[in-house]
Amino acid sequence: MNAILILTVFFPAVAALAVFALPAARENRALRAKLNCGALALELALALVMCGARGLEFTLLHMTPTLSIYFRVDTIGCIFAVLMCSMWLLVAVFALEYLEHDKNERSFQMFYMTVLSALVGQCYAGSMSTLYVFYELMTLLSVPLVVHERTPQAVAAGIKYLIYSIFGAMMGLLGIFFFNHYLGTVNFVPGGVAPLSGGVTGGMLLVTFMVILGFGTKAGMFPMHGWLPTAHPVAPAPASAVLSGVITKAGVLAVIRVIYFLVGANAIRGTWVQTAFMTLTLITVFMGSMLAYREPLLKKRLAYSTVSQVSYVLFGLSCMVPAAFSGAILHVVAHSTIKDALFLCAGAIIHQTGKTYVRDLRGIGKQMPVTIWCWTIASLGLIGIPPTGGFVSKWQLATGSLASGMGALSVIGPVVLIVSALLTAAYLLPVTINGFFPGNDFDYASLEKKEPGKLMTVPMLLLAAGVVLTGVLASPLLSVVASAAGGLL
Repeated sequence: MNAILILTVFFPAVAALAVFALPAARENRALRAKLNCGALALELALALVMCGARGLEFTLLHMTPTLSIYFRVDTIGCIFAVLMCSMWLLVAVFALEYLEHDKNERSFQMFYMTVLSALVGQCYAGSMSTLYVFYELMTLLSVPLVVHERTPQAVAAGIKYLIYSIFGAMMGLLGIFFFNHYLGTVNFVPGGVAPLSGGVTGGMLLVTFMVILGFGTKAGMFPMHGWLPTAHPVAPAPASAVLSGVITKAGVLAVIRVIYFLVGANAIRGTWVQTAFMTLTLITVFMGSMLAYREPLLKKRLAYSTVSQVSYVLFGLSCMVPAAFSGAILHVVAHSTIKDALFLCAGAIIHQTGKTYVRDLRGIGKQMPVTIWCWTIASLGLIGIPPTGGFVSKWQLATGSLASGMGALSVIGPVVLIVSALLTAAYLLPVTINGFFPGNDFDYASLEKKEPGKLMTVPMLLLAAGVVLTGVLASPLLSVVASAAGGLL
């Protein structure tokens, strides 16, 4: 199984380089598309196979006597890996049509595939040093996705994304130094290493908070959220979808590993670190929703929405109780599905009509009914309407907040979540309402059908179905996550 684990981690990157270098695929776009999508489908199959190998450990190499590239397969890593591979495959199919006439499509596909290898490497990382290596690789390899258009705005956004990401990762590197010194190891252990070594000092708590803040940068947590609304509008829709729906979850996964597998939630619970972390997440939830409500540019509105919604996950992690932890993991799945659907819908609208502002979308439902129905279903999921996954995850988060024992913050949490849900309805549903009911003064005669082709429509439909299925079928996932949480809390 060690060989399959290594294959699962590195296969997308190797396949990408092979397809990029293959002379037959260089000019034959159809062949290139089949090879890339086939490789992503195989990668998803490998990730599913690894779900049956939980507990597998493997050291690839030793960098120092105490630092190594060490992999360990566990439940949390498997959930993230399967989710990431699934979203990557669906968005890749969408990109085949979206980038059909793009002159830089070949390079986009190569970097798109290699980023997945870095993400999967993080999922199966068994130590903080391993996670850090793949985290940095993911950052560097995803910059070309942001600057894909090669415009001055895209380049500036890519530089901003890189600066924010590297600054955040440097805090993670600082953590490696201190954790290795004070804990004696940076290997991940369910429940954390600190409780086994006698707890944490005041200095260790400060370092822990800095590391959470650093990895929170990738998740868009205040005050390190600034890269998201800058990068999304300039990146092509497939890149925006995975940046928002998947890559932000790399930051979430890193925070999970630090709190629940290295320092230990029991060592942090009740300290100022938990209070500060929870406060920042609630500020981000509310602030992101307000900024999204006020933003007229469609993709930038979705970017601010991501700032808010990913901090729902971080809020659940900050509660440090089983119900909230389960809600956080379920919201990882629900939000990835929902936000990928919304960004693909936005990309389809822009691709087919050229319209980028919300105010220009009156009557869009008459032109693109399938797309706007997918938008509507995804919007209901993000608001938290039953029976979507968004409803179940937010229910768990609110329940966990009330059980967290964090005083006023325990009550403020659910209130902020409800206010954010109302704001979410206010910034997403106008697209549906004005799209299907533009008013009597609207010139219906000027409308023509603009629906995209099957390669763009099918992924949107599957994701819209996933928005509902993550709610209807939430119980098995919650059972798996609850079992994993039992060993962490």
